[in-house]
Amino acid sequence: MDPTWKRALKVGGFYLLVTLIVLYAVIPFLYAVSSSMKSGTELYNPTLIPSQISFENYFTVFEQQPFHLNLLNSIMVAFAVVALSLFLGVTAAYALARIKFRGRGLFLFTILGVSMFPQVAVLSGMYEVVTIFGMYNQLPSLMFSYMIFTLPFTVWVLTTFMRNLPGELEEAAIMDGATPWQTITKVFMPLMWPALVTTGLLAFIAAWNEFLFALSFTLTNEQRTVPVAIALMSGADPREIPWGTIMAGSVIVTVPLIGLVLIFQRRIVAGLTQGAVKG
Repeated sequence: MDPTWKRALKVGGFYLLVTLIVLYAVIPFLYAVSSSMKSGTELYNPTLIPSQISFENYFTVFEQQPFHLNLLNSIMVAFAVVALSLFLGVTAAYALARIKFRGRGLFLFTILGVSMFPQVAVLSGMYEVVTIFGMYNQLPSLMFSYMIFTLPFTVWVLTTFMRNLPGELEEAAIMDGATPWQTITKVFMPLMWPALVTTGLLAFIAAWNEFLFALSFTLTNEQRTVPVAIALMSGADPREIPWGTIMAGSVIVTVPLIGLVLIFQRRIVAGLTQGAVKG
């Protein structure tokens, strides 16, 4: 075969594969957006472009339940989880990457192993802890429980990234009389922004989308987060599921995540690549 045709087939196959992946990822969201703008029997018409655009479902989301409170709860919980995960992750990463002590590798693998447990396996134990400390139906119960699956990968990623930073920077800071905390905040953190943004965004997405703990540890509508609020829109009768309202709520919840990814995409790519390359 002619090398030119062979190269053209490879390039064409690559772009075809990329197109299929993009369509596979984007079409469900586009269908949700389209369904959220339909009403009546048109909801059961599988077309991406509605014949008549209506925003009634978006108003219904906020009228039928305190969805604005659910959004606020999700925002507060997600940002609190990100802040705690990054604070504890950075300090733990400094100790695991820069301080030599016996059992460091085993300790790091133990932290990673915690994230491998399914949520349902620790649900009963977490429920007992939440109840004992009087946090049931309170937002701190979600902040505390979400740390189980956000902190391990935060520590792991930041440890890998910090381990690759030049040791001469730390030595120079120590020679200038810097404390360990000053070394972390003034020397390492300015260089770790890509890794911090990557792990912070992943922690935010995990906390924003979490369902099982939010369903188990909250009771009233005023304390629920958006995933639980959307799930409870369906009601008890499958024949009366408000698909348009559910789709509108899903779009409202998804748009902030898309916006964050688009804003920080350069730092996300840098954080995922630099942490895997020796500095």
